[in-house]
This record gives sequence, structure tokens and C-alpha cells, in this order.
Amino acid sequence: MANVNLDQLVKDKIKALKAYHVENFDCDIKLHANENSYPPPSEILDLFQDTFRTFQLNRYPDPASQRLKDVLSKRLSVSTDQLAIGNGSDELIQILTQIFCDPGDTVAFPDPTFAMYSIIARGMGVKAESFPLDEKWDFTAEPFLDMLEKTQARIVFFSYPNNPTGNCFNRDAIQKVLENFKGITVLDEAYYDFARDTFLDQLKTHNNLVILRSLSKIGLAGLRVGYAVAHPTIIKQVDKIRLPYNSNTVSQELAAVLLNRFGPVKQQIDQILEQRDWLIKTLSHLPELETFPSDANFVLFRVHRNSEEVFNRLVEKGILVRDLNSHPRLSNCLRVTVGTHDENAEFVTQIKSILRSKG
Repeated sequence: MANVNLDQLVKDKIKALKAYHVENFDCDIKLHANENSYPPPSEILDLFQDTFRTFQLNRYPDPASQRLKDVLSKRLSVSTDQLAIGNGSDELIQILTQIFCDPGDTVAFPDPTFAMYSIIARGMGVKAESFPLDEKWDFTAEPFLDMLEKTQARIVFFSYPNNPTGNCFNRDAIQKVLENFKGITVLDEAYYDFARDTFLDQLKTHNNLVILRSLSKIGLAGLRVGYAVAHPTIIKQVDKIRLPYNSNTVSQELAAVLLNRFGPVKQQIDQILEQRDWLIKTLSHLPELETFPSDANFVLFRVHRNSEEVFNRLVEKGILVRDLNSHPRLSNCLRVTVGTHDENAEFVTQIKSILRSKG
């Protein structure tokens, strides 16, 4: 019976990584993952049920995701050859890094931001360079462009709105990067439906721009549906790299159903936006914490005490949020997803009680 030292076989670049960590405590109120806290509307669920009966699950899914592309093409006013479907946006981030980077090349992004830009790059032997955001979680174009030139970055990633800070970066700064950067600019608009601000129109004049979107934040997190919008030349390269049948039948078809009946989902989004404004206003009145503005479906705040303690106390009360304290720029910061009215009210009640207690 052979026994080898597996640790010696694992590449050093993988050993150096930390896995993307998601808390999964058994809490009644889960406000940690930026999901839609509302289940799909009943009329959508009825359509899902009808659609499911038509599936031929013994057959492979459509490798081109053509029906879903047709629906997205009409919604976005782009051609289907400008669209690629991914198993979540994460897969598309990985594919883009494969296409445009060799080991030793560089990708860049503001910091703090979505951790997967760095994790994916480093796992592929690509350097990950970050540019520190200012105190308002924003940046100025000129020094950012200097960094891109100095590092010879091949791709720059912008989370727009930015996760975990919640804000949209200054449009003029991003526009200057678009106008001057000769590599690939990726606008990750996973939270577009809450910010309703996009660079999609820039595709007509910038063939090096890629827009990423996701259905995870608006109600289909369990189906893992992401998509890219880009110049057809880029999409052709994506189709070379993505695995065959990367999007399953259930995800493709139910995503198309939801997008074709988007009205009830938009009503949920409007409710989330109302609750977001209420939550920010309510939290901003608490002297025990600092609340940051948000264009997304979550709110970042900093407590004036140990965030891990606050996090654990909330878990004891059955409420799960995200503790971001491990990042040096996010000391004692927590991120809470905007939930339903009742969930948000309970969260506010408990955070007030915890922060005003002596221990």
C-alpha cells in the first residue's frame, strides 16, 4: 500500500492560500452572505414548478445556454455573441484570468474588495496587486493608473458597488481608467440591481471592457448563475476555456423564467432598497458604531469595541452577520445583509442591546 507525502506534492502557491471562508452557523436570521432574504415570489415558484416538469434531466444541458442568452440579449440590448454564462461570476473571473494572464503576470484591484480576485489569481500563479482605497472607500485615477503601469497589470477588477464597503466608486475615476488602461478592465456589477448604475453603454467604445453580473443577489443564489457581457472576441476566448456544460439545465431554464417575469422580483428589490435606507438611518443614530453609505444590499459598519465579541453575541441571539475584522483596513467592522422588515428590526434590537451592555 503506497503512502506518499501529499504535502510535498501540493504546489507552494496553493499552500500559501487561505480558503474563502463563509460562516455557516445555525442561525434563524442569516444576514451574512448578501443573499435576497425573500424567497422567490409564489407566481415565480409556480412557473418554476411547471418548467421543471419539462426538463429532460437524463440529457446534458444546452452547452451554449442559448435560451438564457436570448433572454439576456433582449433585456440588455446586446447581441448573444457578446454573452457568456458562468457557474456564478467566480467561474468567469477565473476564466478571464486564464485567458489574459500567464503565471507571473499581474492583476490589480482596489483594496479592500471582493477576496476572490486575489484568491483566484494567486491560485493560478498570477500576482495580485492591490491599491489602497481612501477613507471614503474611493480612489483617484492618476495614482491608480501609475500603479497599473508600474506593475504592468494585465487585468484590473472593479467591484461596482464594491464588496464589502458597499459604495460605487467615483465614475469619473473609473472612466479615466477605461480611457487610459490598455489591459482588460472588468466591472463586476454583481450588485447592479440595487445600485442601478452601470458601465454597460461603454462596451460600444471600449473593446477591452468586461461587465460581470449575477442572479445570486436577487433571489437565485442557490442556482449559481453569473454572466459576462463583452466584445465578441473576448467571448470566443471564454468559450474555449469554460468547461463543457458548465451551466446546468435547472439553472439555465429557471434563470430564464425569472428574467422573463421580473416584475415580482423588482418589487422585492424595491422593498430591500427601502429597508436598506431605514437600516442605514437607524444605525447611523447609534453612537456606539460608525455606519458607511451603501449602494448595495448590505451595510458596512464599524463598532467601537471588539467586533468578534459582537459577532459571537449576535450568533447567540440567532443572528448571523459577517465579521471582517481580519482585514487590516476593516478592524472591528461587520457587514450586515439587508433582510426582511422583521429580520432588520430584530437585528437592530439586538445590536443596540449588545453594544450598550458592559460585557
